[in-house]
Amino acid sequence: MPLIWDYPTSSLARSKRGRTKLLERLVNFGPITGEKVPLKKVKKHWKSLRLFPNNRILMELLIWGQQKKLGKESVSD
Repeated sequence: MPLIWDYPTSSLARSKRGRTKLLERLVNFGPITGEKVPLKKVKKHWKSLRLFPNNRILMELLIWGQQKKLGKESVSD
């Protein structure tokens, strides 16, 4: 992942906020071929990640096997 929003990832990776932004981008837009989403980092920063609602629901189902909270973000049949 060489560039993100016209900024080199090396400069973003230097700060905590930049690393969080990189993780958000990885979850929201998907990894590049061969790249993996680090599960430990996602769990660690879960409350501070700003994810798309459907991505948040999917990640909750994949990580914990259920939605953490029901509300505006829940999907109805």
